[in-house]
Amino acid sequence: GATETTPVSIQDMIGHYKRSKFMAEQEAFKLVKAGVPVVVVNPSTPVGSWDLKPTPTGKMIVDFLNGGMPGYVETGLNLIDVEDVATGHLLAMEKGSVGEKYILGNRNMSLREILEVLSQVSGKAVVKRRIPRAVAYSAAMVSTGLAYVTGQPPSIPLEGVRMTRKKMFFNASKAVKELGLPQTTIEEALRKAVTWFQENGYVK
Repeated sequence: GATETTPVSIQDMIGHYKRSKFMAEQEAFKLVKAGVPVVVVNPSTPVGSWDLKPTPTGKMIVDFLNGGMPGYVETGLNLIDVEDVATGHLLAMEKGSVGEKYILGNRNMSLREILEVLSQVSGKAVVKRRIPRAVAYSAAMVSTGLAYVTGQPPSIPLEGVRMTRKKMFFNASKAVKELGLPQTTIEEALRKAVTWFQENGYVK
């Protein structure tokens, strides 16, 4: 998986959100050169309680719980408990070295593995149908077109399908070793997410 020293460029970023994060990080390192005591943290994919909006990952969990996921496009993510991410920010402030970058992550998992764990912690049937990326891309194009007409967010985000082409695997060992980043099990993190969504009206 990618590490804190893996060379990246803005061309590697898919979508305006990721590009803006990358550009902000570059500005932060410019401040380091100017003598400002900056420590950078890069959370991977947080999951857990209090996902109000929800985030794209949270929406995937809600869709799974509501039976609204007829299939999946295989990809890979690095998951971490959102509470561990919050702790990681504080640890970086207290223990991080100025000018260094720390990946706040935990476990690399295929989407298939994530869905299997969701099935285990929720009791819902696992999603078995794997959808070819080309089919998902076509559906996302149609969904995006309809979104322009209705003014509602697309049910299948085109940017999300594009992101599945690259597994977002990371190595958080530097943060674990130097900061003491907690590593709550992903089973527990997903269990907390499922419980919170169930208790707060997101599940039909």
